[in-house]
Amino acid sequence: MSSRLESRASDRIATSSGGKNRSTRWHKLRRDIWRDRYLFLMIAPVVAYYILFHYVPMYGATIAFKEFTPGKGIFGSPWVGFENFQTFFNSFYFERIVRNTILLSLYTLLWGFPVPIIFALLLNELRNRAFKRSVQTISYLPHFISVVVVAGMIVKFLSPNNGVFNKMLGTIGVGPIDFLSKPEWFRTIFVTSEIWQGFGWGAIIYLAALAGIDPSLYEASDVDGATRWQKMLFVTLPSLVPVMVILLILNCGNLMVVGFEKVLLIYSPSTYETSDVIQTYIYRRGIIQADYSLAAAIGLFNSTINLILLVAVNRLARRFSETSLW
Repeated sequence: MSSRLESRASDRIATSSGGKNRSTRWHKLRRDIWRDRYLFLMIAPVVAYYILFHYVPMYGATIAFKEFTPGKGIFGSPWVGFENFQTFFNSFYFERIVRNTILLSLYTLLWGFPVPIIFALLLNELRNRAFKRSVQTISYLPHFISVVVVAGMIVKFLSPNNGVFNKMLGTIGVGPIDFLSKPEWFRTIFVTSEIWQGFGWGAIIYLAALAGIDPSLYEASDVDGATRWQKMLFVTLPSLVPVMVILLILNCGNLMVVGFEKVLLIYSPSTYETSDVIQTYIYRRGIIQADYSLAAAIGLFNSTINLILLVAVNRLARRFSETSLW
C-alpha cells in the first residue's frame, strides 16, 4: 500500500514538473518572439511570398496523377495514378530527351565548372588593379545580357549567308556551313555560349573566396621559398576547395535542368536529335498540345531526379571532403 502511494506521488511530481517545463519553454519562446519581433516582421513578407507562390501551388502537381481537364478542375478530374508516368516512360522520345538533357548538362558542367576557377586564379595574380578591374567587369557583363539577345547573336554570327564565322571560314576556302541546322554542332554551340555567358559571373564567388585567404599563409610560403606556382597549387587551391564543393553540389542538383530559353530559341526540328531536352518537350506537350497532366508528370519526374542527385552528391561530399550544404 505504501509503495502504491509512493508511486502515485512520484507520478504527480513528474506530471507537475513536466507541466512546469512546458510552461517554462512556452514562456521562453514567447519572450524570444517578442524580443525579435521586428526581425520576424521584416522576414514575414518573404515567408508569405514563398508560402503563397511556392508551397501552396505545389498542390497543383497532383494533376500528374489525374486526367486533368480545365473544365473539371483539379478536384473534378479523374484519378489515373501513374498512367501519365508510364506514358512518358514508354514514349518514343523518352530516351532521346533524357540523353540530351544529361549530356548537355554534363558537358556544361565538365567544361564550364573549371573555367571560372582558372579565370579567378589568373585574375588574382594580376598586380595592375585598374587592368584587373577592367578585365573582371568585361568578363561578367555577358551574364546580364538577355537570353533572347544572346540567341540572336548566335543566329547572326553563325548565319550561312553573312555570319562572321562563315566569313572567316571562307577566307581559308571552306564553304558556308549552316551550323544551327546540323545536329552535330548544337551541343558545341550551346555549351560554348553557356561558358562565355557565365564564367565571369561565376568567377566573382571565387575571387571573394581568394580575398578571404589568410595572408600569413603566403608569408609562410615565402619564408619556405615557394614560387608563385607553388603558392597557387598548395595555398590558394586548397583554400578554394570548400567553395568549389558547395558550388559543385548545387550544379549537380540542377543536372536535369538545361537552359530552356536558349535551347528553345536556337533549336529547330532538324536538330531535335541532339537539342530536344525535357523542358522543351514539356513546352510542346503541355503548352502547345495542352496535355497538362503529362507535362506535370514529366516535370515532377525531373524534379525528383534533381532532388535525388542533390541529396546523393551532398552525402558524398560530406563523406569525402567534410564540406556539404547540410
